Amino acid sequence: MDNSKIKILVAMSGGVDSSAAAALLKEQGYHIAGVIMKIWGGESLPPEGRHHGCYGPDEAEDIEDARRVAQSLDIPFYVEDLTSEYKSVVLDYFCQAYLSGQTPNPCVRCNQKIKFGALIDKVRRAGRDFDFIASGHYARVEYDAGRSRYLLKKGKDSGKDQSYFLTFLSQEQLSLLKFPLGDMTKAEVRKEARRLNLPVSEKLDSQNFVSGDYTGMIPAEAKPGPIVNKAGKVLGQHRGIQFYTIGQRKGLGISGPDLLYVTGIDPQNNSVTVGERNDIFSDEFRVSDLNWIAIPGLNQPLNVKARIRSSHREAEAVITPLGDRQIQVKFTEPQMAVTPGQVAVFYDGDIVVGGGIIEGP
Repeated sequence: MDNSKIKILVAMSGGVDSSAAAALLKEQGYHIAGVIMKIWGGESLPPEGRHHGCYGPDEAEDIEDARRVAQSLDIPFYVEDLTSEYKSVVLDYFCQAYLSGQTPNPCVRCNQKIKFGALIDKVRRAGRDFDFIASGHYARVEYDAGRSRYLLKKGKDSGKDQSYFLTFLSQEQLSLLKFPLGDMTKAEVRKEARRLNLPVSEKLDSQNFVSGDYTGMIPAEAKPGPIVNKAGKVLGQHRGIQFYTIGQRKGLGISGPDLLYVTGIDPQNNSVTVGERNDIFSDEFRVSDLNWIAIPGLNQPLNVKARIRSSHREAEAVITPLGDRQIQVKFTEPQMAVTPGQVAVFYDGDIVVGGGIIEGP
């Protein structure tokens, strides 16, 4: 097929990865256009969260960087304002989760609902024609004829693999996606960016969401309450449950003969429970809000490798259905800090089987 007849819209961020993705696709002869989202609503951020996050006042600089890349590639470039959608879908969800004693992952939700959801809808409503959407994610999408399903796979660069953050994408979304960097390492992408003389070839990588303290963005008055041990004895006062997460050791403001870690957060009683290190390990928990990719659903126990946060080293587990809306996850070995609100992702080798939101034991 003549690539020049295939129209690909590249979701750009102003960084080296999405810029390289656009340049490589242009070099391969595709008809390319670039688009970037405007999502920052002007909220004040804590000083440590003001630089090199995908959300924040550096957005204007990133938009101009993406525009310069588009000009250098001689491709059309669009800016879509999704500030309202981002606030209602990502920021409000993020804040409410923390205030409910959970630790959310805003990047997973953004990819599902905004970058590959609302952005696509807005581009279509604007009458811009495209066949595929591309981005600079380090992941791969392949169609498996035997399963009649699109598969999401890990990127070649294990240190940059972003399949975890894409686990809530639907079959329809995956059918539209191209990830040109999926078979490349970060070092190879940098090298290609330099070869292609991209204006952002030496730009530093951005952090996910905002860098620094996420909780500084939560617009709610902190409600102090008791810090208790597992026997219910009050050991001190917390600043507000939004400042705590399972496994946290620092910033508790209490001391004792042993190191103490957050083992539970109870929004109903506005309390934080602490315990010793062995108390933050568990081998079983429930997952809801499920999204299956490699399979249409789970109707019997399945052996997988499970990852319970983006930085977690996946571990062997068995997942068992508890009806249509929940599953039980049982690790072979206890894992540290299984945290409600975080995303659990299940792998079969390089293939993402599916994932969901951690509920609790």
